[in-house]
Amino acid sequence: MSASSSSRNRTALSVNLNKVALVRNTRHLGIPSVVYAAALCLDAGADGITVHPRPDGRHIRAQDVADLSALLRRDWPQSEFNIEGNPFQNLMDFVREFRPQQATFVPDSEDQFTSDHGWRFPEDLARLKPLVAEARALGVRVSLFMDPDADQMAEARATGADRVELYTEGYAASRGTSRAAQVLARYTEAARAAQEVGLQVNAGHDLSRDNLTDFLRAVPDVKEVSIGHAFIADALELGYAATTSDYLRCIDDAARVA
Repeated sequence: MSASSSSRNRTALSVNLNKVALVRNTRHLGIPSVVYAAALCLDAGADGITVHPRPDGRHIRAQDVADLSALLRRDWPQSEFNIEGNPFQNLMDFVREFRPQQATFVPDSEDQFTSDHGWRFPEDLARLKPLVAEARALGVRVSLFMDPDADQMAEARATGADRVELYTEGYAASRGTSRAAQVLARYTEAARAAQEVGLQVNAGHDLSRDNLTDFLRAVPDVKEVSIGHAFIADALELGYAATTSDYLRCIDDAARVA
């Protein structure tokens, strides 16, 4: 077993395993195993595991959360467990029971296909504050899923959250277009605004081996990236260990740029 590299001063890699569970759920054979996938990624150097258990159980299920929590506590206690979800649906039940290192609050509707927008302030401020406070009282770091809007970061901090996760689909979609530089500059500005008010910055959604290095070169001091769809697509071809290693290479390539 290799030690997690979360102690290094570089962006941490958290592997989102939702798509492994999605494939498994198409049959009743229990394969592919979410727990085995997590073990292979962690053994290859991933810093943590992310899951987003939606209320309809269409991919990650409650038992997966329990099994992964047990795995991490037993075999990788230095690694991070990040549970994503809407705190007004089922997320807080998982936070209370398993007390992961991080909970990422995402404003999804119950039937939403995938996460596609962040919290909005001042609309969401008052109702988020008590749930952020509860999670933090349990020893759980709170990250808010946010659009790259610098003007929203001060009020995100006012919720009591520790971090924001910048929603990066817009960055990924702009690659190769005339808007790419302008869009990327919004992420840089949003990250700096967050850091100025005391928030740390995560990022995720549609990040891949093709765009990760450039993003981390442009956006300052990203603490963690959570990558799922592209990671699992790559793992189908390369395997979990090789895919983990290549994403870590992308992160390290960004860090080597002066």
